Amino acid sequence: MEWQPDEQGLQQVLQLLKDSQSPNTVTQRAVQQKLEQLNQFPDFNNYLIFVLTRLKTEDEPTRSLSGLILKNNVKAHYQNFPSAVADFIKQECLNNIGDPSPLIRATIGILITTIASKGELQTWPELLPQLCNLLNSEDYNTCEGSFGALQKICEDSSELLDSDALNRPLNIMIPKFLQFFKHCSPKIRSHAIACVNQFIIGRAQALMDNIDTFIESLFALAADEDSEVRKNVCRALVMLLEVRIDRLIPHMHSIIQYMLQRTQDPDENVALEACEFWLTLAEQPICKEVLSGHLVQLIPILVNGMKYSEIDIILLKGDVEEDEAVPDSEQDIKPRFHKSRTVTLQHEGGEGEEGEDIEEDDDDDDDTLSDWNLRKCSAAALDVLANVFRDELLPHLLPLLKGLLFHLDWVIKESGILVLGAIAEGCMQGMVPYLPELIPHLIQCLCDKKALVRSIACWTLSRYAHWVVSQPPTREPRCNLSLTFIILFFLSAFATLEEEACTELVPYLSYILDTLVFAFGKYQHKNLLILYDAIGTLADSVGHHLNQPEYIQKLMPPLIAKWNELKDEDKDLFPLLECLSSVATALQSGFLPYCEPTLAQAMMYNQHPDQYEAPDKDFMIVALDLLSGLAEGLGGHVEQLVARSNIMTLLFQCMQDTMPEVRQSSFALLGDLTKACFLHVKPVLVTEFMPILGLNLNPEFISVCNNATWAIGEISMQMGAEMQPYVGMVLPHLVEIINRPNTPKTLLENTAITIGRLGFVCPQEVAPQLQHFIRPWCTSLRNIRDNEEKDSAFRGICVMIGVNPAGVVQDFIFFCDAVASWVNPKDDLRDMFYKILHGFKDQVGEENWQQFSEQFPPLLKERLSACYGV
Repeated sequence: MEWQPDEQGLQQVLQLLKDSQSPNTVTQRAVQQKLEQLNQFPDFNNYLIFVLTRLKTEDEPTRSLSGLILKNNVKAHYQNFPSAVADFIKQECLNNIGDPSPLIRATIGILITTIASKGELQTWPELLPQLCNLLNSEDYNTCEGSFGALQKICEDSSELLDSDALNRPLNIMIPKFLQFFKHCSPKIRSHAIACVNQFIIGRAQALMDNIDTFIESLFALAADEDSEVRKNVCRALVMLLEVRIDRLIPHMHSIIQYMLQRTQDPDENVALEACEFWLTLAEQPICKEVLSGHLVQLIPILVNGMKYSEIDIILLKGDVEEDEAVPDSEQDIKPRFHKSRTVTLQHEGGEGEEGEDIEEDDDDDDDTLSDWNLRKCSAAALDVLANVFRDELLPHLLPLLKGLLFHLDWVIKESGILVLGAIAEGCMQGMVPYLPELIPHLIQCLCDKKALVRSIACWTLSRYAHWVVSQPPTREPRCNLSLTFIILFFLSAFATLEEEACTELVPYLSYILDTLVFAFGKYQHKNLLILYDAIGTLADSVGHHLNQPEYIQKLMPPLIAKWNELKDEDKDLFPLLECLSSVATALQSGFLPYCEPTLAQAMMYNQHPDQYEAPDKDFMIVALDLLSGLAEGLGGHVEQLVARSNIMTLLFQCMQDTMPEVRQSSFALLGDLTKACFLHVKPVLVTEFMPILGLNLNPEFISVCNNATWAIGEISMQMGAEMQPYVGMVLPHLVEIINRPNTPKTLLENTAITIGRLGFVCPQEVAPQLQHFIRPWCTSLRNIRDNEEKDSAFRGICVMIGVNPAGVVQDFIFFCDAVASWVNPKDDLRDMFYKILHGFKDQVGEENWQQFSEQFPPLLKERLSACYGV
């Protein structure tokens, strides 16, 4: 019997869906509670799919919402669905993928892919054949809906589709997709290319077998009238350039001609995809040979793409004239909201990705422009091509530059200055003769009334900073790059210069500090905020080079004087505290004599609640982060400071604050103090801190959870075996977090590190859980750089494997992959890896090991053989 809804139940669900569209927060809260109650009943999900697929008379937003709630349930509880419910949902999805409404089709597509991503591709064998079959439907909606779902599956599961686990469905799918490149509907053509594109970078065998057909089909679509199709064609050619350049070389001349045309496409999304071609081509050894003859056409196109678009200018408020003559009004000076500290790890490619998981801060004006766009891509392409062609680029560029740099339209002038900055690295030699004339022009642009011209001029100056600071002083004031000029008038832009020039500024520190201190006497309010920012940036840029008695003498007295002038409730405290944090981290022990007043004020609130108002939460966050900066900068020296203050009492209270950001900064400070002076943390740890940490392992507040997790790891390393009583309090939460879907990367990595560290100090307690976390543990730590935290975590995992080798057997390939992510482990850690790998190999025997290692990607196989001889 097919499932049928109870009429009363159906009305109840519909009412709930209607209520959930209400803007009233009280209603919203009631809906959430009701949803949680209804989720106890498995066939609630049947009602949801029924509304989505069968109730065609209902309005689309209600039906779609029903599908999205179901999708969230699938994400959270799919493993608990009774099989009859799961089967009903799957069947309904496939039967209704051709719903007449595009919104409903898309919702069903999302639902199908969410179910597929739950490991269901293996247990839903009819899904792919049925979707491929439905592509042949005479009904456009069915074909389009099926293709939409297939595209999402290809995006989410490209590796799985190209594996033996599913019997290599791509052998059928790819030839099928290629047939649809000629379909009469542009939407279908676009889906077909997008599906195939998912398999280029992974070099899927089924695609490599059809590569010539694929390339011919792409060429046939080169002039397609639909911009989405053109965009996907460009994207395909860019990826093929990386993966199968051998197949493109015979056609390279016409591909370049095509891309020149597309880089000027009226649709900016198409132009952006095409522009990526030049970036990718620049990395290929054949670049110079194939592109030389085309530079005369390409360079003007890239230069033209470097102008701000009209929408950029509106978003950046770039058309507003400057208002230097008007005094600052209070609402003019928007407070810079302090972003609470989030502890991140170092990745392969650079810094920890700060803020990727932090509750979004809506305060950035530039969010919309931080996205990759045609202007940035054109500039990046010009930059890399300048590095390939060096001064050969200049004959094509210099005539254009002359017209741009002195243009009356500020948008064109600004793009010219960007061009000049973009070629700085590659064409430096050829540019030297022109710099004595260009640098003064750029300095003049620092006074331009348009802020966007000023900031780009500063960036471009920074690209030539090396040349500038190597010039002997001359009597000709125009050529003497007056740092004073930049510092005094455009400190906000100077912050950019500092970040770029970094340690090249060290020889000029004395001079810069004199100028900054002089500025203290001249500036008021808005400019002071800019001054604090510049000093903080300077400290971050030159680091410990600032820790010289003469520099400290210059810099600290005016900063402390400002500190003492400000009242506790003054909003200027935040930027000053941030500035002091950077300075403390740079000065390390040199900052000690200046800590007292800083701490004293943060403590006053706590010691005399009757005389002081309740502390401002923003102030508490910044004060906690300043203390973290001190603990990090001063290391062991912070001990005497902590000994003389009641910081631990303050911290205990902040850790229980109702505001998540306060708790977030508290846990960061706890971790830093644990590293710097555990002797003061330990007495309160046992009774008071550990239970609070356990309570905050709640991923609902990602950054709080992240910092609490990190602090537990640091505490474990200090406590050693004494950590034993607390393992039960924290381990179940950590295992749950590491297995949650869609957990942000930073939290996953910190959780993995902490589980490893707990296992290192208490292996007997943690190792029995090994099989419950080993796979996500390995996948989340394979991308971080070699460092102390990674080292301690991997030692922990090795010790746990020693205690419970059976726990790793199922997922041993993931362990191998994680081991191979080490570039240079310490010798004793390398020995631990060696013993485990060889132990496993000896255990299973040579023949089984050979079969097992056949599954390894070539690079992994090579790496393990070279480093560990397996």
